[in-house]
Amino acid sequence: MRARQVLDLIAKRVLHRSRAAGSPAAVKLSGNLLAIAPVAIQSDQDLEAGVGFLNRYVPFDHGKVDWRSADQAKLWRYNLHYFDYLLWPRVTAARKRALIDSWIRENPVGAEDAWEPYTVSLRLVNWIKFLVLEMADAEIPVHWVDSLALQAAWLEGNLETHILANHYLKNAKTLVFAGAFFEGERAEVWRNQGVAIFSAQLDEQFMASGAHYELSPMYHCICVEDILDVLNLVQQKVSLFGEDFVRQLRDTARYGLDFLAAILLPDGRIPLFNDSAFGIAPEPDALFAYAERLFGYTVSEGLPMAFPDAGYFVLGNADNRMVVDCGPINPSYQPGHTHCDMLSYELALDGRRIVVDAGVHDYENSDARRYCRSTAAHNTVGVDEAEQSELWGVFRVARRACPVAASLRRLKDGETVFEGELAGFPAVDGEIRHHRLVEYKSPNVWSVTDQVRGSGEHSVDSFIHLHPDFRLHCDDGTYVVEDDTGACYARIEPFGAAAVEIIEGWHYPEFGMAQDNSVLRLHWHGSLPATFGYRILGVESAPVN
Repeated sequence: MRARQVLDLIAKRVLHRSRAAGSPAAVKLSGNLLAIAPVAIQSDQDLEAGVGFLNRYVPFDHGKVDWRSADQAKLWRYNLHYFDYLLWPRVTAARKRALIDSWIRENPVGAEDAWEPYTVSLRLVNWIKFLVLEMADAEIPVHWVDSLALQAAWLEGNLETHILANHYLKNAKTLVFAGAFFEGERAEVWRNQGVAIFSAQLDEQFMASGAHYELSPMYHCICVEDILDVLNLVQQKVSLFGEDFVRQLRDTARYGLDFLAAILLPDGRIPLFNDSAFGIAPEPDALFAYAERLFGYTVSEGLPMAFPDAGYFVLGNADNRMVVDCGPINPSYQPGHTHCDMLSYELALDGRRIVVDAGVHDYENSDARRYCRSTAAHNTVGVDEAEQSELWGVFRVARRACPVAASLRRLKDGETVFEGELAGFPAVDGEIRHHRLVEYKSPNVWSVTDQVRGSGEHSVDSFIHLHPDFRLHCDDGTYVVEDDTGACYARIEPFGAAAVEIIEGWHYPEFGMAQDNSVLRLHWHGSLPATFGYRILGVESAPVN
């Protein structure tokens, strides 16, 4: 952690200090702040009888919202306070107004969850979008405006400098929005502070490849939407924000969208590396469409397939595609969304995901959280049932694995080769290194060879997690992958001196959603080095009689 993080962490979480916010004198600016429609939030909920987040529905008691919701997980309560539902199409205008009034009435300054800087940040932007998009011609109640100004002032004094990363970017975005929504000296302070932080964080948080530096595809999408929302606001008020800031926003958005397009699976959705799940961030197609509306963005042809700084490598073609993760634990001062997934991958055959990451179930101190972050939950290699990196708590990483090599080579006849190596397993004696070679041969043959080096006697396991739509059975040493109709979809052929078994695992494609799945485990025990692996053959490469 950085020195400033440590000091601010002590102040906020040990000494429980927060900076009080005086209610500033501010007047809403006239005119439309968002010239282009932002990403629409899709939901069929109407919020009359209750609300559901993270696959958990909670009824309202006679229409009354329990803003503290003590029986729910913290992330669920956060979602309640985000107010995304102000943009849900089936919620009536009267219900939205009532919810804003209820929140203001029942959540005094500093209330837990409601006034944490991250929830303030999301809520303020959602309120402003609602007022601009749905109440542009209506008179806004004075107590709403006062609450907005008070929340902006609170955020100004309580930025998440103890966390940084995507939280800090979100804080800065909100200051930009508040600074444009209000006028006056305080609003100018918010606007200038927001622009300065947002601009600096774009340079820090987005890598040369266009990847967001936390290396979670879900958070990448969230942060790209943040950039597009800020661009939507500032490019019509260039005199306030300056051409350089507008240019930086467009360039960073373009690179971020190009990276996103390159790493998608054939279904058009993100791989679930690190803390990634469906149903939280905007879908990639929605981001591409938003960027097209804003500045004419289109997905480029012939995007690069290797992103060494981010550790993402793509093999295959449009329908048969593997995305490999060999990225570092990043940023070093905020690894909260890191999983033990170095040299893991997701694989789609004939357009369908077949080998998958475990995803993420929750942000609680739970068995599911520990499983999702573990080495055994990923399509990589474990040693002595230890972790690649030492995991603490819900969001901590202590001694860490690191990639020492990663490259992608294109050979003749469409063959592509990935090669990577990591130094890891700090709790294991013997200076362990894991080297992985992946070879793709057209039309649909994938070969994965693992070598584990070090000293001493060890147990080594390699895991292959199937999508829940598929099941495995053994056929004379070959493992047949059957789809939900019972038809053969692929075959897995182990090689090398490893014992093979089918075990049960878990797949969490969305928060709060648990699906059991089949896992093929290759097990080796002895004195290092160990070399073994497997081939995955699509049905067109391994026809079944």
